[in-house]
Amino acid sequence: MMKRVLSISLSSILSLALLAGGNSWTAEATTGQNLPTSLETAAKGKAPEWNGIPLNGLIPETASDATRIELENGMTKPIYSTDEAIIEELFVETEVDSDRDGKRDRVSIKVYRPKTEPGVKVPVIYEMSPYRSGILNVPVYNVDVELNPVKHPGNGNGRGGKPFALANGQAANLGSLGNYYVPRGYGVILAESIGTGKSDGCPTTGDQREILGTKAVIDWLNGRAKAYAGDGSEVSADWSTGNVGMTGTSYNGTLPNAVAATGVDGLKTIIPVAAISSWYDYYRANGAVIAPGGYQGEDTDNMAEAVLTRENPQACKNIIAELKAEQDRETGDYSEFWADRDYVKDAKNIEASVLVVHGLNDWNVKTKQFSQWWEALEENNVPRRLWLHQGGHSSPSGNNWPQLQNRWFDYYLYGIENGVMNEQAVDIQREDRTWTKEASWPAAGSAPTRLHLTGTGNGLGKLHLKPVPNQPHNKQTIIDDPMKRANTLIANPELNSSNRLAYMTPVLTDSVRLSGTPTVSIRASIDRPVANLTALLVDYSTSSPVIVSRGWMDPQNLQSDERSRSLAPGKDYTFEWDMEPKDYVFKAGHQIGIVLIASDYDYTIRPKAGTNINVIPTRSEITLPIVGGRNAFK
Repeated sequence: MMKRVLSISLSSILSLALLAGGNSWTAEATTGQNLPTSLETAAKGKAPEWNGIPLNGLIPETASDATRIELENGMTKPIYSTDEAIIEELFVETEVDSDRDGKRDRVSIKVYRPKTEPGVKVPVIYEMSPYRSGILNVPVYNVDVELNPVKHPGNGNGRGGKPFALANGQAANLGSLGNYYVPRGYGVILAESIGTGKSDGCPTTGDQREILGTKAVIDWLNGRAKAYAGDGSEVSADWSTGNVGMTGTSYNGTLPNAVAATGVDGLKTIIPVAAISSWYDYYRANGAVIAPGGYQGEDTDNMAEAVLTRENPQACKNIIAELKAEQDRETGDYSEFWADRDYVKDAKNIEASVLVVHGLNDWNVKTKQFSQWWEALEENNVPRRLWLHQGGHSSPSGNNWPQLQNRWFDYYLYGIENGVMNEQAVDIQREDRTWTKEASWPAAGSAPTRLHLTGTGNGLGKLHLKPVPNQPHNKQTIIDDPMKRANTLIANPELNSSNRLAYMTPVLTDSVRLSGTPTVSIRASIDRPVANLTALLVDYSTSSPVIVSRGWMDPQNLQSDERSRSLAPGKDYTFEWDMEPKDYVFKAGHQIGIVLIASDYDYTIRPKAGTNINVIPTRSEITLPIVGGRNAFK
């Protein structure tokens, strides 16, 4: 794949008046000539504190008469009424003309902000979405088609939108974000992405046009863009500090990743939930055309069509056609089209902090999305935390999640020192739904551990810690049957099956934890120029087997996902690919299994049955990131 200090202004002097009773304080500022001891401390490089309220020095504006908040238990508390909230429907002018009508696109936004005293300014929590005006039922691709050998070189889980306008009689209902944060002294902006709802332009599924359309709202909050009311009058954001935090789930969480990767000034933090970091890895895997879980046949063009809810959608006909042509379902190769939608390669630009949230069982926005993003953040020294839960494609719950989110925004948007960055970086929910805190991810001590394959015929094979003797003439055959689902193919591994090869460890004498990305290396020949390759990592026990991870490959992408190359039928090649990253504990008494199949009914293209894949097990292996490495099996 393509390679993809703390400071504080002393110009204003802070005075925080301690309110009577409990642990509640009011932050208000007065001007004066003398430098408070707290800010003298800050000037010396230590965190300032006033009347027991610590500040982290990240947000100088908090030390001014523009701030009016109260704290309780270290968090902003509700002091403003939703009934008195100021609500504005505006249109922000962007830098792009995505529908090519000769005019800059304008994005529709709804602003919810507290009614404050004159001069008080508030930071903003911002969510951009393509789903606010619903999702259209559009056709997707038929996947029961033949694969392409190269010549030489809808509605569902996590996708639901809600109407942009509030129902009659619900003026005080500001939505989940507004109801929670407006009373605590935040503005909340809910916006419609380009080409959706009341916004101009065309949806472009995550590229620069969509990113700039989202970024424009942050620019407006910082005086770099214009916004207009319905009557055409210009409206400023003089009520805002210009400090912005973005959040959202799924597509709504993907756009914060994208905008953060621009390094836009004013975006202080993001909380992406179940978010995409590279659209290639959403719709492709190692050269193979792969569906997001639950949406077989979907691709960038019909995603854009599904959210194309603007007036006169015909204006986007050519844009949709370009997406269809450039996404390249024929080869599945990584190209400039996908590089334009790859935020990982631009992580070096990020200036915002990031709280990454993902479900370990998310098969829609798969776990590679958080894993590669987390790694890129680390490589670029981005302040970050990670929250991994046992759910699927969903927002988290439990373990004081609302409080963590509140503390996170308080820390980065108001500059309140609440210890949120002094805690361990990673929260992981275990299989029994308990939570643990860890310093890093993958877990400390996780080491690549090779398991070697042996087997004969179509019977159950074995996984070995020690290398096995090479038997190059001992081959096992998989006959592709794309209509058989993976859950069927992993069942009864002790029985012969022509459509899969299964290998298992001995029964585990102790629990074994996997933390990171499994990889597969298979020596095999294929009797046709093209096929699907799929590996399934399985937890076997006396109950039903569980697919822990899976991974896919187009064998034509032998050397790179950037370029397919033709294969000679019957020739042995070494095929290597990654599986989805996981954090999973195999219990004592269970067995770790690897099951090799060709097509994966719910994810891959499904060609006609009959392709033969001849595997040399003794020249094949799987590498698992095991905490404790080889010693974990002893």
